Amino acid sequence: MKQMKVPQLAMVLGMGLFIVACGGEGGEGPVVPPPPAPAEWADKHMPAGWWADAAKLEEGRKLYLGETNPDVNCGSCHGKDGKPAKAGARDFRVVERMGLYSDSVWAWRIADGVPNTKMKGWKSKLSDEDVWKLVLYERSFGLAGKAWDVGKKAWVDPGASAAPAAAPAAPAPAGK
Repeated sequence: MKQMKVPQLAMVLGMGLFIVACGGEGGEGPVVPPPPAPAEWADKHMPAGWWADAAKLEEGRKLYLGETNPDVNCGSCHGKDGKPAKAGARDFRVVERMGLYSDSVWAWRIADGVPNTKMKGWKSKLSDEDVWKLVLYERSFGLAGKAWDVGKKAWVDPGASAAPAAAPAAPAPAGK
């Protein structure tokens, strides 16, 4: 059997360390919380009633795939199914990572882009309403059926944010 030379061994070990350092999953690196949304976005949230609106979700899908506006085609980088088609694009299917993004942070990143990455801002090509439609659709890859609860600052199942109704009091026994 042929022995591996020192430079070859160093290269193989170096590549292995690089893959481990990058997280080994698409090169996105370790899962860390994103920075908070700036003041102009911090108090903006998904319009009321949209989390469960199938028509808005479909409009978001068409925007994402470039069907509505050919200048905007999120799927060309992020993949039609949320699995990145280009290096460096965020993988929307990674629940552990995407669950750290509030709806405000997500919308801000779509509108203004992500510094020091290839993700440019799209606010010149999208209305605020379209940005929210994209948040709605993109969250369906890893957080399907979830809604951002502003009070809890977490993704929750719809209806989980509403307090359960109190049970009616039992009637008093008759004759006592």
